[in-house]
Amino acid sequence: MKLFVKPIDLTDVQTVIYHLPDGPSLTLKTDGIGQFLDFELEQGHVCDTSTIDGVLHFFPKGNA
Repeated sequence: MKLFVKPIDLTDVQTVIYHLPDGPSLTLKTDGIGQFLDFELEQGHVCDTSTIDGVLHFFPKGNA
């Protein structure tokens, strides 16, 4: 269990892809909702490619 989590910079993120267990994924545009996203409290793995293509992938625990 991680006690200290590196904060995620959402300034370049345009799309969040939330990879659900068993394969499906949920795609969210961050227009106007970026301030409500808080991945630091979630358990899982984050793959941040926002500087390349504006996408942040989130794999919840058990699907990482």
